[in-house]
Amino acid sequence: MDIEPVIMSAGELESERAGEPGRLIRERYRTASQVIQNQGKMSCLMINDIDAGLGRFGNTQMTVNNQIVVGTLMNLSDNPTRVSIGQKWREFDVTHRVPIIVTGNDFSTLYAPLIREGRMEKFYWQPDREDIINIVHKMYAKDGISKEEVETIVDAFPNQALDFYGALRSRTYDQSISKWVNDIGGYENLGKTLLKGRKSGDLQTFVPPEQTVEALLESGHSLIREQQLIMNSKLSKEYMKNIDD
Repeated sequence: MDIEPVIMSAGELESERAGEPGRLIRERYRTASQVIQNQGKMSCLMINDIDAGLGRFGNTQMTVNNQIVVGTLMNLSDNPTRVSIGQKWREFDVTHRVPIIVTGNDFSTLYAPLIREGRMEKFYWQPDREDIINIVHKMYAKDGISKEEVETIVDAFPNQALDFYGALRSRTYDQSISKWVNDIGGYENLGKTLLKGRKSGDLQTFVPPEQTVEALLESGHSLIREQQLIMNSKLSKEYMKNIDD
């Protein structure tokens, strides 16, 4: 869409200095407004995983910064063209209205007035099988994996997050890189080998692996075993089993 986003993460919504995250949001908002004015491009302020920074989970503590961030976002929603970052108020200082897009997994943990209708428009994205196949096919576009092969992979691992299918590809690369390192002398001599090859003009180069359905399925089953191991281990219960004795 040729949008120039200004991006924040949930990790920037807390600080040891009171008021700093709220000020940072206003600064980033004004930066997005300047992109619109100076570059003539669409822009937005995007905050990723906002519930991780502002959500209330169990007995987590509400901080002053949490309250200021919520208040700042509510004010930006209600007064999007008058945004101060502490300077002397000027009547002619009008900011371009900028869309604020936030992503999250559980918005029920957020302050209810922030997410009410009229202040926040909510979109729940739950991709169906066809959506997942199309997205994964794009992931593997450079690898020559056909859509029919992608369907085989998706059907072999149903109910997995999209990142799972990206991890299949990454794992095949990891395995190929490990094999390449071993083939040129092992990790102990990797630095010397590369430096020597660079000086002599005979630098070892890594050839990306040719992706196959078989290799991707093998990586997938390996990831499934890791998931199952985590579910079965429950080491925290093992460590704490004698706590009541």
